Amino acid sequence: MTGTGLKQRVARLRRAYAPDEYRPLDGYLKAMGTYATVAASLAGLVKVTGRPVPERPATADVVLLGIATHKLSRLLAKDAVTSPLRAPFTRYDHPIGSGEVMEQVRDSGSPTRHAIGELLSCPFCLAVWVATGMTAGLVLAPRLTRLVATALTAVAASDFLQMGYAVAQQAAEGGHHDED
Repeated sequence: MTGTGLKQRVARLRRAYAPDEYRPLDGYLKAMGTYATVAASLAGLVKVTGRPVPERPATADVVLLGIATHKLSRLLAKDAVTSPLRAPFTRYDHPIGSGEVMEQVRDSGSPTRHAIGELLSCPFCLAVWVATGMTAGLVLAPRLTRLVATALTAVAASDFLQMGYAVAQQAAEGGHHDED
């Protein structure tokens, strides 16, 4: 099948899949292909380096990487400071509190840009990529990966403590905020 034939087939599939809404299926295919390539490359790197792959990851590592994945995914997808990474693919909408922003995916007719925008602005979507990288890191550079994951986990714990403190402070003040 030629490239043009494949594009036509994907366009027909997209219209049949979501006739009333734009869904960038060809962009999603590229994202999935990129993910598969990255995952296969990491697996190949593990094999070439001869690093041992644990038969069963330790529960402590799963918990550590789970919390670190959550935090890094949110930092990349929602943090105001990381918005320059998303800016080519998203448009600022409004702040959503705790240093996070809501963004809209840019729809400039490029299915790849649209798919990347969705990926970069969705912490749930990014988590798969982050977890894959952190898991590979656990095999390839376990000490460094655990150190980075520990820092991210500490930040996640701090976030929850900051939010809990703010709620407790607001309750102690009777739910009122002083206006300056």
